[in-house]
Amino acid sequence: MIREGYINAIVLFGFLLIPICALIIEEPYTITLATRAAVLALAAVGLNIALGIGGLVSLGHAVFFGLGGYAMGILAFHAQNYIPVELGPLTINGTKSMPIIWLTAVLVSAFAALIIGLLSLRTTGVYFIMITLAFGQMFFFFSISWSAYGGEDGLSIYVRNVFPGVNTLVPIQFFGLCFTALCVALFVQSRLRASIFGLVLNSARQTPVRAETVGLNPMRLKLLAFVISGAITGLAGALFADLNRFVSPTMFSWQLSGELIVLIIIGGVGRLAGPVIGSALFVTLEHFLGEFTDFWHIWLGLILLLIVLFARGGIIGILTGKDGPHV
Repeated sequence: MIREGYINAIVLFGFLLIPICALIIEEPYTITLATRAAVLALAAVGLNIALGIGGLVSLGHAVFFGLGGYAMGILAFHAQNYIPVELGPLTINGTKSMPIIWLTAVLVSAFAALIIGLLSLRTTGVYFIMITLAFGQMFFFFSISWSAYGGEDGLSIYVRNVFPGVNTLVPIQFFGLCFTALCVALFVQSRLRASIFGLVLNSARQTPVRAETVGLNPMRLKLLAFVISGAITGLAGALFADLNRFVSPTMFSWQLSGELIVLIIIGGVGRLAGPVIGSALFVTLEHFLGEFTDFWHIWLGLILLLIVLFARGGIIGILTGKDGPHV
């Protein structure tokens, strides 16, 4: 069997090699597909921190993805139309600067995760799943009714935002930004998993009563993991909106939350490169099978079914011969 560290290196190297080869043979659309996969993988990495380490099955993580997207959309919309943002007594001009937009998306998503986590973590099991789903639906229908920013039709951004020293309109350069963000998120997850925080969080996930006995606070640990998870997913939402130059209420949909969970399960729950493998497979099936049928999700469902029945550790679990954490 192959060591997981080698698999992680091979997956990331292969993922980087695809757009480089596409650049050589002048296939810019393939680079765009790779960028989409990188952004979805980044969102799934965020969820994987809550799910894989904390054991929190959230059906509302699209809230943070959507908030990140709308943070980007609103700031860019006001910048391109020279309309100031009115926040009570504060008046803030919009911006096309990616670093500022990313910081805003992370802070907004982290704050939302803090509030949602404080309420949701009072419950466990299926009740936690349902309350996160409820929050997701609340934000979804609010965005539909938010006519100032397009409502159900969404909001278009005509020109991609800017990053110092990078031409973001060049596909390979924008991919580089997204891939770098993904690598940073994977590094954060790896450090969290190996840190004392990751160990005590894993202990709180498996045996919360014993964790409380030794003086740990499982809710506080899970809340911190939930906030970090939401912040990373919010960053992915901002990048996704920039990739498409469009934001819409579908970014808050529960189907997106479910897809992120599916990506993690396919690759391997709690596995470092699990979301990367899952997102790459998802985008590949969506692109190639989607050309022949609108029902390509059937094949994705079949793969998921086989993994759940015969490979609980996902694709990485098959390669390493080890199951992932049980949630």
